[in-house]
Amino acid sequence: MGVNLTPVISRHQVDLEYFRGKTLAVDAAIELYQFLSIVRLRDGSQLMDSHGHVTSHLSGIVFRTTRLIADYGINPIFVFDGKPPDLKAAEIEKRREARKQALAEYEKAKAAGDMATAWSKVVMSSRLTREMVDDAKRLLGLLGIPFAQAPSEGEAQAASMVQRGQAYTVAGKDYDSLLFGSPRLARFIALQSREFLPSIGRYRVSPPEIIDLEENLKAMSLSRKQLVEAAILVGTDFDEGVKGIGPKKAVEALKKCGSIESLPGAIRDELPPNYDAIREYFLHPEVDENPAIEKKRMDLDAAIKFLCGERDFSEQRVRKALERLAKTAPPARTLESFLD
Repeated sequence: MGVNLTPVISRHQVDLEYFRGKTLAVDAAIELYQFLSIVRLRDGSQLMDSHGHVTSHLSGIVFRTTRLIADYGINPIFVFDGKPPDLKAAEIEKRREARKQALAEYEKAKAAGDMATAWSKVVMSSRLTREMVDDAKRLLGLLGIPFAQAPSEGEAQAASMVQRGQAYTVAGKDYDSLLFGSPRLARFIALQSREFLPSIGRYRVSPPEIIDLEENLKAMSLSRKQLVEAAILVGTDFDEGVKGIGPKKAVEALKKCGSIESLPGAIRDELPPNYDAIREYFLHPEVDENPAIEKKRMDLDAAIKFLCGERDFSEQRVRKALERLAKTAPPARTLESFLD
């Protein structure tokens, strides 16, 4: 979910050409969740093969991600989550319960023939399983698209890669990578990006945008530490925030008081008891400073065998997509070629 900083963050709309030749550290979890949400059948159910394996996320990679590479010269490195920090346990349980409720509401709406409501609910029930992640990594390897495994939060690892010049920007939806220190965040990187708005049960088209951390810190007159503290007041994946304090109030409070410890007692009393640990995790997350990047030679025949022979994709469609990718790919896709 991430923290809601939209009202206080300055964003610059760009087009996909802006990212030509640039390396993007892609938040794999967010990207795959997006595919699971939008690549569905008319009744809202996910794409599956004849053996019950979900294939919506694979469809997104082969028909959407490859287009970004082939048509716009974008160089993605998918960064996968590792073990979630203990701080996230409550959020994980909350998401699990929310998915269960959304799935129940989906079945009820579907039975009533209310497909608009059914679709909005089923999107919120998307779940990324270990099998889906393993299939995604396998496909990325066959396509020659690099990926990395984070020790913990993928966004933190992606932010670290941008800080160290291993990528130009994090590509994701949540603002958390800014809290983790990424100098830049790119959102809505897709041929036609649609953002689902649960409050109204509809999608809206969202053009690509780039966010600069330093620009925003200067505009808000905050340090990164203070921005993290403002996020804790609003609510993060690790805490529910302080009731009645939104992004604007949080920023003003930190500008006025200087630190979370200097806030009025009435506010401090509502803070989570472990706020210091949450702040410390954002400022010094668990990351691999030299992550192992899985980078393999594109194997078109093996990719077709996997997608069409094992996962029931249309060979004609897959072959067309992959041949387009092969025309733009160097003989051996190495990490160095992505960083040039």
